[in-house]
Amino acid sequence: MTGKDWRNLSLAAALLALAALLPIYGSPYWLTMGTTIAMFAVLATSWALFSGPTHYISLATAAFFGVGTFVTGLWFQVLPFWALPLIAAGVGAVLAGLVGLVTLRLSGVYFVIFTLGLAEMVRQVVTWVQNQTGQRGMYVLTSLTEREIYWMLLGLGALVYLAGWLIGRSRLGFALRIIGNDETVAKHSGIDTARAKVALFMIPGAVAAAAGAMLAPRYIYIEPSTAFAPLLSFQVVIMALLGGTGRLWGPVAGVIPFTLLWEAITRQAPNQTLLLMGLAFLLIVYVLPGGFVGLYDRATRRWGGHS
Repeated sequence: MTGKDWRNLSLAAALLALAALLPIYGSPYWLTMGTTIAMFAVLATSWALFSGPTHYISLATAAFFGVGTFVTGLWFQVLPFWALPLIAAGVGAVLAGLVGLVTLRLSGVYFVIFTLGLAEMVRQVVTWVQNQTGQRGMYVLTSLTEREIYWMLLGLGALVYLAGWLIGRSRLGFALRIIGNDETVAKHSGIDTARAKVALFMIPGAVAAAAGAMLAPRYIYIEPSTAFAPLLSFQVVIMALLGGTGRLWGPVAGVIPFTLLWEAITRQAPNQTLLLMGLAFLLIVYVLPGGFVGLYDRATRRWGGHS
């Protein structure tokens, strides 16, 4: 590893340690906000690991997240809680792999539409099963506190960051960058594009499911309409694009300001949240196509050119 790599990892570790102090020194309000930010940071960063290099816009986050919440809802009374995120991650990875085998041969708007429909399809299946069994949602009552959920999400975030760092320096990461630039060239270069895309697509699937399993006790009552809410997928995409997918820290840079703004809007004007989302998407597309990462890179090049 180079000196720059060590500095980046050391900085990430220092920021993670600082964030871990929030439950100790922060107020209950900021702990709640911190948990929400940690959730979106994990989801947006894992989303960017796949969609960043491949340029495939996935709206399947809600499907994987919802599956994770139901894993906890079904088994939290019979299994130790620490095992549930691991099981959920496995289920999410398998589901993502199966979906990827079918959908990743598609591209553009067709892939977007299919992944958006995935959450609704899974929601309808779960609803049908519950109707057949006479069940209407599940209560998840555990002794876990907001503090413990926050720390679990931080740990998951650290694993996602490390995975992204390793992938970026691996043959898989190199192959995916070629696929993102020109998939035809990648195929002619001997890269198994389908295998590479499916392998990476399994990571955000596993991470979103694990995050859902960790956060299920926070919701207390789980039902399909909330567990598989499509809004979550759109929020993750907008936050990741706002921060920028060109660097590992990009999605987090988008998550923090957008989550704080979203919280303010939902308190002051709850009927305007969807308007905010639409305006944010237009802002990213037309004003910040590279997100904050793009602004940073342009400023760095400009500053370097004048130095």
